[in-house]
Amino acid sequence: MSELTPVVPAYRAEELLAGARTATIRLGDQVYTLRLTRSGKLILTK
Repeated sequence: MSELTPVVPAYRAEELLAGARTATIRLGDQVYTLRLTRSGKLILTK
């Protein structure tokens, strides 16, 4: 019997940001900010 590989959800940053430079992500009571830098990198802060 073979083991099933779990499927990890994948999201495009462009979809999360929806044309903006920042997006808010909530996890329970915590709020995080996803930011796109000028050099095209992502920063996630609490």
